[in-house]
Amino acid sequence: MDGKARKTDAGDVCIIIFMLILIALCILPIMNVVATSFSSPGAVMRQEVTFLPVEFQTGSFMDVLNDSRFMRSMAWTGILTGIVVVVNLFMTILAAYPLTYDSLKGRKIITLYIVFTMLFSAGLIPAFILFRDLNLINNPLVLILPGMISVFNMIIMRNFFMGIPDSLKESAEMDGGGPFTVLIKIYLPLSTPVLATLGLFYAVGRWNGFQDALFFLPSAPDWHPIQLLLYNILQNLTAVDAMDPGASAAPGWGQTVQSAAIVIAMIPILCVYPFVQRYFVQGATLGAVKG
Repeated sequence: MDGKARKTDAGDVCIIIFMLILIALCILPIMNVVATSFSSPGAVMRQEVTFLPVEFQTGSFMDVLNDSRFMRSMAWTGILTGIVVVVNLFMTILAAYPLTYDSLKGRKIITLYIVFTMLFSAGLIPAFILFRDLNLINNPLVLILPGMISVFNMIIMRNFFMGIPDSLKESAEMDGGGPFTVLIKIYLPLSTPVLATLGLFYAVGRWNGFQDALFFLPSAPDWHPIQLLLYNILQNLTAVDAMDPGASAAPGWGQTVQSAAIVIAMIPILCVYPFVQRYFVQGATLGAVKG
């Protein structure tokens, strides 16, 4: 180090400006939703709310929290997300670990077959017919079984495993350890970053998912996750306002309740992220080092 500070060139300035714009595009809509949820219906109707609450109130949050349907959906989505994370990580590990062995016959063909499923999909209608024949329509298992593994995440996991020095595996095998011993005692303890990262991917994907429930649980509202419930609430309130703008308790109250429900639904994921954030960059990058 020569002690001289690195000069900031025009390229760095452009990157900084671009990143600031990108951050603003991500944060400002959230700030608007939060401000709307804490603002009075009158202020919302007068379009006075931007990024700070106007005529602060918390009644919309009380309405949402007192809705037993909403709280039940939140609890079910939390349980569902936990199950999905555990099952998906388990299946991802089982698929990725064998592909690290050069002695596995047909490893390249198996890998090609797995990657092929990521590039091509049959579509919604064939999937619906398949799930119908498997008796998964209106069955909560349809939210778990079809997406038990992500090929992209499996490739990240496999590449991470392949980046672990072979000497560690060989030393364990010399001590009499089999493949499962190597996996449990060597690979998994060293894979905390990638496990945390993929777990976050699976959790966010399941928590924010609603299309599978929309298509495959049409007559099972008790199993609807929180995002589908929010979707239905938004659709119903929009329809009511369109037919009779004065039907709600106060003009604009529906929009504040919508925003409050969205804010409450965001809180669990926002609480989880800080605990895995320190693993996020390391896990996402190390898994892509070795192909």
